[in-house]
Order: sequence, then structure tokens, then C-alpha cells
Amino acid sequence: MTSNQRTKRMGLAALMALSLTAAQAKDVVVEDYGARGDGVTMNTEALQRAIDACGATGGGRVVFSPGSYLTGTICLRTGVVLCLPQGAELQGSTQYLKDYRHRALVFADGVERAGITGEGTVNGNGGHPQVLAQGFRVNDGKRPNLVFFKDCRQMRVTDVTLKEAGSWTLRLFRVDGVLVDRITLRSLAQGNNDGIDVDARNVIISNCNIEAEDDGICLKSDDADFMPENIVVSNCIIASNCNPIKFGTASHAGFRNVNITNCAIRRTSEANIFDWPSEYRQIPKGTLTGLAGIAIESADGGLIEHVNISNITMEGIITPIFICLNHRKGTTGQIRDIYINNVSARADGILPCIITGSPRTKVSDIVLRDIRVEHEGGEERFDQQLPESDSYPENRMFGHRNPASGLYVRHAERVRVDNMVMSVRQKDRRPAVVLDDVHDFTATALRCTDPGTQLVRHTGAASHISVNGTEY
Repeated sequence: MTSNQRTKRMGLAALMALSLTAAQAKDVVVEDYGARGDGVTMNTEALQRAIDACGATGGGRVVFSPGSYLTGTICLRTGVVLCLPQGAELQGSTQYLKDYRHRALVFADGVERAGITGEGTVNGNGGHPQVLAQGFRVNDGKRPNLVFFKDCRQMRVTDVTLKEAGSWTLRLFRVDGVLVDRITLRSLAQGNNDGIDVDARNVIISNCNIEAEDDGICLKSDDADFMPENIVVSNCIIASNCNPIKFGTASHAGFRNVNITNCAIRRTSEANIFDWPSEYRQIPKGTLTGLAGIAIESADGGLIEHVNISNITMEGIITPIFICLNHRKGTTGQIRDIYINNVSARADGILPCIITGSPRTKVSDIVLRDIRVEHEGGEERFDQQLPESDSYPENRMFGHRNPASGLYVRHAERVRVDNMVMSVRQKDRRPAVVLDDVHDFTATALRCTDPGTQLVRHTGAASHISVNGTEY
């Protein structure tokens, strides 16, 4: 059985298991415990009483009426599902350090069969003037996540709108069994406004519309003893001012058995933190764009393997595909068995697809098939050796220029490219593909639409290079 088949089988089994949580024991109405949806009353204690009462009797639904329920941190209990119908909004307090017992608006720690559902909204008020006036900084570690599940099992978030988080929007940490389906997510007000952060196993994310200031769907691995694995993402629209689909940067254990398919990457509607045109000279001022559409990064010693990504369209990004293995903390991991198929990308700027390992450890067994990428182009030939870097891995970590116009591969082995078409909007004098310290590279139906462009150049150590039937 292939890794793709294993992942799909896992996805169906997990979906069937998680669907059992839909049969709840009873309903608890929050107004019966003193909650008021008037947008003024602080409801933290009343909502917690309702949740605790529901959990004490075996679980069920905690039901809200239409209205705006102001609250600080509320903690889910085993078997309890918050039910927010259309017109109901759980609204986070703007007193970020005062009203949050935990670093989240909705927090679950060690619970099972719980979650949030309904067509209502969870609003973190991250863009409220009173919040912005507190002067929080990127990576300050102070602002609350919107929804945070920690050490939980069989959780779900379905149908709701999640918006304006203080920090990460939906954080899943050491969770086993999660269904995220049909949610709308919009967090653009603060630095670190990731969409969904997945440090979990047996996960299904489907039919979601995500718009994030920071990374969109981001796989995390913060615990070296917990491997995030068996993750399925499908039928999502993702807009991000950073990396729409990302593995890492946190990558201590790594990621295994990940299947991402049928997703569209789009531009965001606004950018409040990142202004990439000010940093990338080739991007017109005012352009809303992210960094890498697909970013697969192992920087903390983790193993990334058995990854299948297919049927992806993208715009509003600079680098369509970025695969990077480095060791920012002194430990080198591995990246292997990565299959990326049927990607169509219209990119901003001039940085190509990048696949790079480190001098001590190569990335291996990478397949790119049926890939079509378009870049801005307009660059002169650039033959300088790119510097090595163990810094924070992102597409510009080697500089804002690159010797290739379509695909740059360094420190890699067993790379196969089948049917890749590269084009530029302006005449570009760089080779379409540059290989540096690459061994066993095979390309078929590799094409650049500009007939005057050199197709392939390899530098440094190289062996067993075959491009369109020609040995190099």
C-alpha cells in the first residue's frame, strides 16, 4: 500500500470515528446560567458554569442564542460541544493579559469528544483599537490564541467562522483525532496571525476558506517525542501574506503521511504586518502577496516523509515550491519521499522553485510532476554561488536573487521532474534550471517557453544528470 493510500484510508477511518461525536447527550442553554448576549456583560464565569454543568452530566451541547457574548478564557470539558447558531458571536475580551487564564479564548486541555460547531462566530477582537493600543509585538508570546486544543482526542470544529485572533487562530497541539470542516477563518490584524496550526495526528481539514496575515495551514512539530502524522487537507481556499501551505518552521519530530489535495491559493484582501514589495524590488508597490505557496521545511532535526501534494492552483505568492533542510539549532533532520503533482502557479517576483538540503545532509526522493509555473522574469544572468544558511528557513534565506529562473536544486539526490513547464513574463537571461551538488536527477518533458533560454546548468559536484534524454 502506498503512503497516499494509507493516508486516504486513515482519513476515512478518522472521519467515521469523529462523526460519532455528533450524537450528544443533551443541550445546556447558556442563558440559564446567567449569560447575556448583549455585547456588554462579561460572561466568562456564566459560560464556564454552563460548560462545567454540561460536562458533569456526561456532555452534550452548550447552546447559545443569537447575540454577542463577551468573555475571557473559557475551558471545554470532555464531551462538550459549543453550539453557536447563525447570529451568535463569542467575542473575546479586549483586556488581553487580564481576562485570559490561559493563552486562548477557547481552551481545551486533555479533553475528549469536544469542540465547536454551528454557523456563528468566534471573534478574538485582535484588531480592536484597545488591543492594538497595547503595543504587542510579533513573536512576543503574550497574545492569546483564538482556539487552542492541547493533549486532546477526537475534537472537531465545524461550520463556524473564526476571526481576528490575538495570535494563532486555531492551534492543535499534541491532539489525536481532529475534524475541521467547512469553517471560515479570517485573521489579518496582528503579527503571528496563523490560520490553522497542526501539531497533531489523525487530522482532517476540509472545505475551509482561510485568510491569514501569517501562515495559512501550518504544520508544527514542537515536541520531539510527538510525531504529527496522518493528516489530510482537501478542498480548501487559502490566502496568506506569508506561506499558505507550510511544514515547519518548528520541526523537532517532523511530519509523516500528509496528503494535501484540491486546494486553491489566493491573494489576501489586505496586509497589515507584511509588506513584501518594500523588500522585493521586482514586486510592484501595493501588491498583496505571500512568500512560498508550498513550503516544506525541516530546521530542528525532524524527519519529513511520505508527503503527497496534488491539484493545487496558486497566485499571490513569490516562490511556488520551497523545500528546505537546514539545521538552525545544530541538528540536521531529513526530508524524503515528497510527491508534488499537478500544480499551476502564477508567481510574483523572480525567485524560482527551490529545493535545497545542506552540505552535510541531502534532501532525497523528490518528485515534481505536471508542474506549470510563471514568474516575472527580467533578470540578468547571475552566476554567483549562493551562500549556505542555517537561519530561519524562508525563500529569501539565500538572498533576493537566484541563478535559476524556474527551478533551483542544491544538495539533493534522487530528484525526478516529469512534465514541468516554466515561463517568464519578461525576458530572463538566467537558465531555467540550475543544479548544484545534485546526484541522480532525471527530468522528462522539461520545458521553458522562451526558446532562447538555456534549459539546464549544473555547478559543483553533480552526477547522473539526465534531462529530456540527454546525459550531463
